[in-house]
Amino acid sequence: MSSPQMSPLFLPIARAFGQLDDPVFVGVAVRSVAWSAASFAAIYAAAVGIVHWLLHLHGLWEWAADIFGAVGALLLAIFLFLPVATAIGTLYFDRIALAVEHRFYPWLPPPQGASIIAQTWDGVAVAGRVLALNAIALLLAILVPGIGLFLGWVIAAYAVGRGLFVAVAMRRMPRAAAESLYQSQRGVVLVNGAILAAAAYVPLINLLIPVIGTAAMVHVLDIALSAVDQPRQAPSRMRP
Repeated sequence: MSSPQMSPLFLPIARAFGQLDDPVFVGVAVRSVAWSAASFAAIYAAAVGIVHWLLHLHGLWEWAADIFGAVGALLLAIFLFLPVATAIGTLYFDRIALAVEHRFYPWLPPPQGASIIAQTWDGVAVAGRVLALNAIALLLAILVPGIGLFLGWVIAAYAVGRGLFVAVAMRRMPRAAAESLYQSQRGVVLVNGAILAAAAYVPLINLLIPVIGTAAMVHVLDIALSAVDQPRQAPSRMRP
């Protein structure tokens, strides 16, 4: 468990990592890795296939094209990793959120927020928004080396933090209320989004982003609800 002296800014991430032994987390992590592997295998096959189709190469040139296609696919996979991970996370966020609530907030009633259609659409929109903002971040990194990488990380922090928080919050409230809550607790949301955006570039840990990100935002939601004095069903919502 987390230390009671830990700052609320970092408590969500710490608790999310601390629950990695949960069978639900393990199951979702395995599915996420499988989905990611399938997605990037498709990217590789498409990249190499397009090169062959456009250039009609043979022999040594075909071999060289395969290598360049593989490198291009790898770079594209790195660029697309965060949007793909976010999209995968939205497929399983209800399952992850229920596991977190079962362990840390068992007094909470069943979620009754936005409709399933609204939540599904928001999940698709989150992935699309992360992809679009990642494209902007990549452009900045190319045009403005150094500072562009930093700005790209800031953009990714906003996209992931806001997107996952609103998606999780919509399990328990309408979208308008989730957006309003985000505005009131933007700081803690963006700090955790920044940690997740940085972790997305660390090998192996990045495979856990769909699980850790969703779990962390469930804890951020509890901090946010506590901060605005929502009715509680336990003496301390964020007890260690």
